[in-house]
Amino acid sequence: MKYVIGTMRPNFLMLAVACVFVAMAAAIWTHGGVNAWHTVLAFIGGLAAHACVNAINEYQDVKSGLDFRTNRTPFSGGSGTLIQDPGKAPIVMGTVIATALIATIIGVYFGFVVGWPILVIGSAGLVVIFTYTRLINKQPLLCLIAPGFGFGTLMVLGAYYVLTASITWTAVLVSFVPFFLVSNLLLLNQFPDVEADRTVARKHYPIMIGKKASAVIYVAFLVATYVTILLGVALNLTPAWTLLSLLTLISAIPTARAVLKNAEDIPALIPSMIQNVLLNLVTPVLMGIGFLIA
Repeated sequence: MKYVIGTMRPNFLMLAVACVFVAMAAAIWTHGGVNAWHTVLAFIGGLAAHACVNAINEYQDVKSGLDFRTNRTPFSGGSGTLIQDPGKAPIVMGTVIATALIATIIGVYFGFVVGWPILVIGSAGLVVIFTYTRLINKQPLLCLIAPGFGFGTLMVLGAYYVLTASITWTAVLVSFVPFFLVSNLLLLNQFPDVEADRTVARKHYPIMIGKKASAVIYVAFLVATYVTILLGVALNLTPAWTLLSLLTLISAIPTARAVLKNAEDIPALIPSMIQNVLLNLVTPVLMGIGFLIA
């Protein structure tokens, strides 16, 4: 169980909960209510998909030798579970298969009872999960946007669709909030891993253009997050109460400044990485609370 649970990284699975929560809240606001059973399944499916991502990344990074070369931080370099006994790799692959099957079974169920579009969304998610480490990490632009595409575009729109049998402009706009935030989450977490990632031919932006230039991308995506929130209200796609999510600017502004200042100083960057995780969790949750109040 140590190798099953450890490589799932349960302390990070709250990100999937936050993404499904904001989708659920938006669905309630636009449609007046949601099916409780479908809501439970949406959360389980989101958690299974995220656990699958974490487990397969750990498996592949240990198999490639990357995790043995990485100076691990609390937010990068894997969980450190499998490198204690690489012989347990088959257990981790079993975890990958089991979590992928759970997500797939739930997706197929929704395909029958809600509609086939969820099968397209789910299939795209599986492609991202199983190609991220081996292929997507070698294309800087894809590596930048794939995390946000998975958790924002696919998870938020997928959850919204299974709860409403529709995709609305409100859902599309909401999906861009975790799109920018989660892309930033992985971007910043790549900073400590630059030297190790070079050894396995990864080509993300901190390697290709440097940490200082990548810090500018980070700030741009952070700005885009809050512009998206403001646009939703301005375009009458989201209620004014979703502006509650702007409260995280209290943390976002000093975090952006610190990332620009400490891009090359990893120990000094750790507090910003902590704040970045909190921004990913709290911003969509506050937005979801705004939908529910409205």
